[in-house]
Amino acid sequence: MPARSSFDYAIVRVVPRVERGEFINAGIILFCLTSRFLSARVELDEQRLLALAPDVDVELVRGHLEAIPRICAGGRPAGPIGQLPQKERWHWLVAPRSTILQTSPVHSGLCEDPTRALEHLMDTMVRLR
Repeated sequence: MPARSSFDYAIVRVVPRVERGEFINAGIILFCLTSRFLSARVELDEQRLLALAPDVDVELVRGHLEAIPRICAGGRPAGPIGQLPQKERWHWLVAPRSTILQTSPVHSGLCEDPTRALEHLMDTMVRLR
């Protein structure tokens, strides 16, 4: 049996009107220190978002969401935050914010494969059946 590693994750939420506190889940960020793994998947359900906030700028939201996986990957394409060490990028991504994109509190788990864990979390927390 492969060794299991601990990981932390946060759900990425789109909060179109911060003052109302309503949101839809749009992605997962997962960090596994022992595997040196930091990755995110984002999938915006535009119909759900527009049902919640018909006047939201979907292109703006999509652009902000697309930056998250780039920051996880790091490097020059991710801008100044992408130059930070992996653990610092993780902490920057999950820091509390009161903007249109927010993350849930950080949760923990155990996995054998962080990529599979990330997809499982997308299936259970973001994608509608």
